[in-house]
Parts: sequence; structure tokens; C-alpha cells
Amino acid sequence: MALPLSFYFGIVVGNMAKDILDVGGFTIIKRIGTGARSTIYWATDEQDKIDVALKRAIFEKPEDLRIFEQMETEYKVAKRIDHPYIRKCHKIKKRRSMFKVKEMLLSMELFDGQSLEDGPTLSLVDVLLVFRMVANGLNAMHREGFVHCDIKPNNILINKSGSIKIIDLGQSCKIGTRKQRIQGTPDYIAPEQVKRKPLGPKTDIFNLGATMYWALTGSNVPTLIPKKNELGLTIPKTLLAPHKIKKQIPLGVSKLVMDCVKDDPAQRPRNMLAIISRLDLIIHSMLGDKIKANKNASNNN
Repeated sequence: MALPLSFYFGIVVGNMAKDILDVGGFTIIKRIGTGARSTIYWATDEQDKIDVALKRAIFEKPEDLRIFEQMETEYKVAKRIDHPYIRKCHKIKKRRSMFKVKEMLLSMELFDGQSLEDGPTLSLVDVLLVFRMVANGLNAMHREGFVHCDIKPNNILINKSGSIKIIDLGQSCKIGTRKQRIQGTPDYIAPEQVKRKPLGPKTDIFNLGATMYWALTGSNVPTLIPKKNELGLTIPKTLLAPHKIKKQIPLGVSKLVMDCVKDDPAQRPRNMLAIISRLDLIIHSMLGDKIKANKNASNNN
């Protein structure tokens, strides 16, 4: 006897519900994002009774093994770093079938914010304050001997109070690592990443500078992974200093960004502390000028 369609439909829906809700000790509240072959949920850890950001990846293709590797890297590196601007990781769980890992869950600190790319328009001073916090977080990573290797607008979250989190430590590595394959985001990748040379703090300085350039100008720094047009031809691109694109950008800001994206790592700022120091001088100068302007305006009135 043929079974009714509702029977088969019930099996499908039941399996889908199980696939979404049965995630090994976590109750899904809602989906909050997607990544490379992974999904991120707002979830509750049933054991610890806390809300978390839960990254979930399911093995479907051989290339998914890279996602598993990156999730393990993110967990191990994040556990080594305790800093308010670096997203913490709580637990990692592997679910096996036939002795193979078929699913991986990574529970992380929940942070109610938007990426720098999707967030609200910020004033110039606020942009600089954001990057000062990013430089501070990266400096903490470097002190522990790690490089982030993928700083970009999507990996910087900012909330309504103006605080930030650096996320996605999946491509992080120990200082001095020479990676076997090119890893990074084309619009922000440093030359040494493309050439597969040893990576270090100055790699993050380039990535940070390229991200600052985008935030200030809306354009991207040309990298060694060139963009192509619809015909497949490489688009030549010259790098204009930010102050030449937008006149309101102070020369000091423009010079800092251009120093960060030098092809030769030796010509970039020596470390994140040097960047923080330069940002402090610029921010204090800008705020001082603003205070003076406000005083003059009130005196004239």
C-alpha cells in the first residue's frame, strides 16, 4: 500500500527540525550570520546557562575540512588571549559518525554589534577611535605570539556603545609561520601573505592599514591579488593617499595609513604600540581643535 505524501513530508520536516535544533547541548534562538561554509546562531548553552554565539559547520565536501581546521585554530588561539577587544571562545564540540568528524560546534562570546562594513556611518574621530581599539586588541595577540592574518571590515564588530570585538581568528598563526597556501582576503592581504613568506605583527599592520584606507576613502588598496574586469583583464590601479581622495582627512592620518600599507614590512610602523601612539596624537589634536572652535563660536555669540 502506498503511503500518503504527508508521511514522507513529515519525515523531511522532522529531519530538518532535528538538524536545526539538535545541536548537542545548545538551544538555538535565531540565526545571526553566515560565514565560509558555516552558520552562526544566537544560542543558549544548556549546561552553563549562558547565551553564546554558536558557529556550526557540517562536513559535506572535502574542502570543509579546512573550515574544521580554522574553527580549531580559532578556539586554541582565543583561549590563549584574554582581552576585551578579542572575542572569547568557550567550547568546541565535535560530533562524529563512523569515526569521522561530521559536525563541529564552536561556542563564542555573544556580542550584539554590527561589522564595520555594515554598521552606521561614523565621524572621522570615531573611526580613529575604533582603529585605536583594534590596534590595542592586535597588540595583545602579538604579545602572546600570534598574528591575526585577516583583519578586514567584516572581522571588526562595533556595538551601539562604541565598543568593538575582533572576530574570526581562524587564519591566525604563530609569529614566524610560513603558510603552505595563500590565506587572506584579496582586498586587504599583505604582500608577504601572497608570497608565502614568514608572517608577523607587520602583516597585521598591513591588513589594518588596508582596512583603515577603506574606512576613510571607500576604496581598496591595490594588493598582489589584482582585480579583474568582466573580460578577465587585470585592472591597473594607483594608490592615492587618503587626503588626496577626501580633503577633510588630516595629513597625519593619511601618512599613517600609507605607512602601514608599504610593500616592504621593514618600512611599516615597528609595532602596534607605535600606531596607537600616532593615533593618540592625531585624536588629541583633532579634539583640541574642535574644543577651540566651539569656544570661539560661543565667544562670538
